[in-house]
Amino acid sequence: MQDLTQEKCVACNREAPKVTQAELDKLLPQIPDWKLIERDNIQRLERVFSFPDFITALEFTIRIGALAEEEGHHPALLTEWGRVTLTWWTHKIKGLHRNDLIMAARSDQAFEKSSSQAAD
Repeated sequence: MQDLTQEKCVACNREAPKVTQAELDKLLPQIPDWKLIERDNIQRLERVFSFPDFITALEFTIRIGALAEEEGHHPALLTEWGRVTLTWWTHKIKGLHRNDLIMAARSDQAFEKSSSQAAD
């Protein structure tokens, strides 16, 4: 199985397929800290990342923003003191696309990088 962090997002249109339950069953183990949620009848991936302070949370938010711009796929971000809530879904299809799982995995990778830099 291909590592999601090695994949690139593809451009979506309104006819792009949502991920199937079988795909989710196969791919969710690669992003175990993410929760499947439903908001406004739209399935989404969400995770809360914890930080020691506001500035570290803000730096992570900026890193995710840059990653989103690079891939042309944008999440909902809520930055608070000591935490960032990150939610991925594909607006055009009102649900989850493989891109969302890719970006969740790449967000985890960015968090790991942030955590290791903070430890240095």
